[in-house]
Amino acid sequence: MKFVDEATISVQAGNGGHGALSFRREKYIERGGPDGGDGGRGGSVYLVAKAGTNTLADFRIGRKYRAESGQPGAGRNKSGKSGNDLEVIVPCGTVVRDIDTGELMGDLTDPGQRLKVAEGGRGGLGNTHFKSSVNRAPRKTTQGTPGEARHLKLELKLLADVGLVGLPNAGKSTLIRAMSAARPKVAAYPFTTLHPHLGVVSVGQLQSFVMADIPGLIEGAAEGAGLGLQFLRHLERTRLLLHVVDVAPLSVEERPADQIRAIEQELKKFSSDLSEKPRWLVFNKVDLVAEEDLPGVRARLLEELRWDGPVYEVSAVTGAGTEKLAQGVMRELTAMAEVGELRKTGAE
Repeated sequence: MKFVDEATISVQAGNGGHGALSFRREKYIERGGPDGGDGGRGGSVYLVAKAGTNTLADFRIGRKYRAESGQPGAGRNKSGKSGNDLEVIVPCGTVVRDIDTGELMGDLTDPGQRLKVAEGGRGGLGNTHFKSSVNRAPRKTTQGTPGEARHLKLELKLLADVGLVGLPNAGKSTLIRAMSAARPKVAAYPFTTLHPHLGVVSVGQLQSFVMADIPGLIEGAAEGAGLGLQFLRHLERTRLLLHVVDVAPLSVEERPADQIRAIEQELKKFSSDLSEKPRWLVFNKVDLVAEEDLPGVRARLLEELRWDGPVYEVSAVTGAGTEKLAQGVMRELTAMAEVGELRKTGAE
């Protein structure tokens, strides 16, 4: 199914039922008095996060969602039936905004998390409520209130621990195939992935992390060029970025150092928080470089970049170096989690 990470929908909560105008009429009972019941409340609309889905594609077809309205009240003080609430299933990681006001309504990150996006209308009051010592036969009722209506924008941000970034054809899709069970398309000719893929990387017993393959970025991605702007948001939730670099480009004009700087600029333009995330260099396609030349290629590249962060050398095709990379990532994520727990404990 085609990946869709944005959608617009309309939601309409149910209207409240009207209050009843009624008087008690029974044999042998004169002037029985008012007995109009209240109207039922309208159903509300909720968005509910569900694990196992990673697309908003269903909303390309169904864009309007309406909850049930409440039923009107009746005589003998019978209240109208309330309308059923409507639950709309969305993937975990969905951000919800009100299009008309720009308000950020919520961020559904956990399975089962519910967000009320439209409040049902209140039921009206029957004439029983308006009886008094000076008005024993009130003919007054109130109508149910309308349910809320909203136009919503849904944005999906994938939930992953690690994000792969790099230019098209750097080998990100091949790398995630080598390290996980994800199966994005790869081929022997140049092309770029058109939508993100998630893969679970297992590292030993009961240890794993989620990796996201993000479509390749090009210069100007932060301004909307190519597919970059559409998918850069998925990197905002990751804890670690792996910058995949092709150390054996097809053309001599494609200098790896310039390619790395181009990606750095796009991350910085999109978000300062994104550019400050921990980022490691992953030199890919080392199988295409002569073994005796590889140390020199690495040294020249790191010197040109003045890079002092972690560097890994892998071949996504042969699998060389991928296990070492996975173990290093797992250690880093574990350390991050421990630091987070310490900070949380200190705050408490």
